[in-house]
Amino acid sequence: MSHVKLLVASCDYLLSGIGGVDHAFPFTPEQFLSVFVNYNTAIWPVQVGAYLLGCSAIVLLLWKASHANRLTASILAIMWLWTGIAYHGVFFSTINNAAYLFGTLFVIQGAYLLYSGVYHERLRFGLGSGPTAWVGVALVIHAAVFYPLIGMSTGHVYPEMPVFGVTPCPVTIFTFGMFLLTTNLISRWLLVIPFIWSLIGGSAAVLLHVPQDWPLLVSGFIAVPLIIGRDRAVRR
Repeated sequence: MSHVKLLVASCDYLLSGIGGVDHAFPFTPEQFLSVFVNYNTAIWPVQVGAYLLGCSAIVLLLWKASHANRLTASILAIMWLWTGIAYHGVFFSTINNAAYLFGTLFVIQGAYLLYSGVYHERLRFGLGSGPTAWVGVALVIHAAVFYPLIGMSTGHVYPEMPVFGVTPCPVTIFTFGMFLLTTNLISRWLLVIPFIWSLIGGSAAVLLHVPQDWPLLVSGFIAVPLIIGRDRAVRR
């Protein structure tokens, strides 16, 4: 119950940071898209590196190399830390002061991934079977493959588009997918910030007409119950 109360309270606060529940954003859709243009242009070719890291995480699922779990957790942590600092802190903050809060949350998530997944190795990844794993694979594929294709098909061409591994929504979708592909019990606290962002980023994507992000709005409601249900089954 404490987790639910925290999620509700956090979402209410964050919604007020992006203009309140009436969705009166402090920026226009055009300004929002211009942030991606400036960001993608400035950080090139980091996007290529992000895709290489994502591919490496997928390979590590199939090929259990030494320290594979720590390497995969490191990849997720890098994505959250980079997005929190570079995207939110440096670029999105130019049109929305709430980006500093968002960036802080992303940095916290990245730091916790380092602490839990790398330092303590409490995340163990593997390609299992059943609905939980299938949904995990679907989210990973969506984040890395279908996400940019949907964007381009709806008129959001590079650099005026969110890119895998370096922007909040695809990072969150990819993370949920990877969490669904864990084989051990994972801390509920690892789910809190991704779930919060799925609500904030997903609802904003609908209002700002970013269709490739629309699945984000429901991803948390699908991934979190599946993970909790799987973990309860493991405890029995």
